[in-house]
Amino acid sequence: MGKESKSRGSFGWFLVLVILALVVGAVVYIIKKKLDHGNDNKPTPVAGPPGAIDHKYAYALEIAMQFFDVQKSGRLVDNKISWRGDSALTDGSEAKLDLSKGMYDAGDHVKFGFPMAFTATVLSWAILEYRDQMEAVNQLEPAQQSLKWITDFLLNAHPSPNVLYIQVGDPVTDHKCWDRPEDMTEKRPLTQVNASVPGTEVAAETAAAMASASLVFKRADSTYSSTLLTHAKQLFTFADNNRGSYSEKIPEFATYYNSTGYGDELLWAASWLYHATADQSYLEYVTGENGKEFAQWGSPTWFSWDNKLAGAQVLLSRLSFFGASGNSVIENYRKSAEDVMCGLLPQSPTATSSRTESGLIWVSEWNSLQHPVASAFLAALYGDYMLTTQTAKLTCGDHSFEPSDLRKFAKLQADYVLGSNPLKMSFLVGYGDKYPQYVHHRGASIPVNATTGCTDGFQWLNSTKPNPNVAVGALVGGPFLNETFVDSRNNTMQTEPTTYNSAVIVSLLSSLVTTSSAVKSFG
Repeated sequence: MGKESKSRGSFGWFLVLVILALVVGAVVYIIKKKLDHGNDNKPTPVAGPPGAIDHKYAYALEIAMQFFDVQKSGRLVDNKISWRGDSALTDGSEAKLDLSKGMYDAGDHVKFGFPMAFTATVLSWAILEYRDQMEAVNQLEPAQQSLKWITDFLLNAHPSPNVLYIQVGDPVTDHKCWDRPEDMTEKRPLTQVNASVPGTEVAAETAAAMASASLVFKRADSTYSSTLLTHAKQLFTFADNNRGSYSEKIPEFATYYNSTGYGDELLWAASWLYHATADQSYLEYVTGENGKEFAQWGSPTWFSWDNKLAGAQVLLSRLSFFGASGNSVIENYRKSAEDVMCGLLPQSPTATSSRTESGLIWVSEWNSLQHPVASAFLAALYGDYMLTTQTAKLTCGDHSFEPSDLRKFAKLQADYVLGSNPLKMSFLVGYGDKYPQYVHHRGASIPVNATTGCTDGFQWLNSTKPNPNVAVGALVGGPFLNETFVDSRNNTMQTEPTTYNSAVIVSLLSSLVTTSSAVKSFG
């Protein structure tokens, strides 16, 4: 009896201890939940200077940067592409201008000023936001050199305030030939916009390119920077005072780079001019009647060579993030930028359904990779704005997201491009073990020692052999919605690279090469 009573007593004390432990645990849990809830809106840690380098993205950036060298026209300096040489040295001569520089648009040899200017603007933006990151992986100087190769051309293409040459070469004539740029013999006529034949979108985009580039070169070459800014101001005034779409005034342009409107370029250019000058008139431009007319607040759009609204919204949100605005209309731009972000995040209640099964943003079957890569760059950048300003949450309906969610989305798009896709293939030529071999690109497809004229070079277009030259860094068009890809030189919509694709992939990779952060000022 004594032993049994002692056993029961011990068991009773054990139960008391267990219950006490459960009660204490519950109290701790409740307190922790309250503390966590109280911390929901506290800022995330501020990112510091570039930290550990992600070698995957650093190597991809080094590869991607080289396509600018592949596309250069003119007398090449320190040429790094063994199969490229001098070309188009007399471009512009009919107008007594030197338009030999610039870059070929894609796999052909036309210089289209509209997408080329967009290339320069986006490349400038990447340099301004991620200068330290680029420098950490030795890509800042190549980026600046490529940018200047374009802006040198743009400056020469603007010989007077109300005249801008927007194209070198005739696409119809050009597309009847398949030859190396070094061997071109076809005529290369010039096309201009002026007060009688306006082209607001191309003039405004060129103004944006020059204004943003003026910031890039401000410290290294103040004279060049000042020249760029003078031209940017003149071009913006020309674009705004002589409104008209170049696609309507020069209808043949609609076949290749049809513009869907010029309001976005006007806001985009004014935004860059405000950043470059701090002139309040440009801020008033985007926040006044022009903003109301063109901003399309609350209607998210895709960032591309044709539509700059999402880019302008993110760019203007800087003014809200970094405390230099106090303007309620700027908050409309920031809210619109947030709407764009909420559409991109796959777990958001307003997430776009425009995706492949594997999660790649997919908007157009022609050059499908432009939109996901450009969107990913904006997402990474916006997340960095949040992180740098200790903005903890992005609210999308009844969900909230952190800067890390935007970066995760950006990495998903980048990784898809680099080979994490159902095809296990990189769409960035020269990166990885498997990438397109039949890129639609004349120079890459024709052996260096081949002698071809205008038409007999088509044997190389139709050849069943892989390209003899690697168009290193080319971002090809990309997959179809069903995530298939036909690697054929004649499959232009999937295998042709573009220079503006290079601008967005370089920008995206620059945002990912090291730890996340953004500069507070472009000055």
